[in-house]
Amino acid sequence: MHALNNNRPLRRVVLASAATVSGLVMLLALKPHTPPQIAAAPSGGASAPAASGGSPAAGSGGSPSTGKSTGTTTVTGESAQTRWGPVQVRITVRGGRITDVTAVVYPTENPRDQEINSYALPQLRSEALAAQSADIDTVSGATYTSDGYKQSLQSALDSAGL
Repeated sequence: MHALNNNRPLRRVVLASAATVSGLVMLLALKPHTPPQIAAAPSGGASAPAASGGSPAAGSGGSPSTGKSTGTTTVTGESAQTRWGPVQVRITVRGGRITDVTAVVYPTENPRDQEINSYALPQLRSEALAAQSADIDTVSGATYTSDGYKQSLQSALDSAGL
């Protein structure tokens, strides 16, 4: 006998329902073909993020550069190697206070890295500005990035004498 025999309508309903559910599960499991875009930094900076394998930005290694007319100092912390790639932070100091924090190098190798960093980096930045130190909370779901961020931030703070 055939599986969809007219004498057994309940079997037909069960098989049709199972096929429908299987089809929906397969459709929902499809991944998008384009990676999600990284949110722009709240500071309004127009600089693009550096690739995780790229060379460090100018002023790295903790060497401060001072703007003579404004009294601001920009210091880039040491690159902190994490499980997913390096993280490096640049701070701007004015009058002994941190006025800006920018992640110049962070993992961007795959869409998941981009997704994590699109929400983690703005949170880490706002916490660093509020705390005025590297004593900031780890962002849930971005533990490795948070740890690297804190290490590089502390390096920049040390180089700036804060």
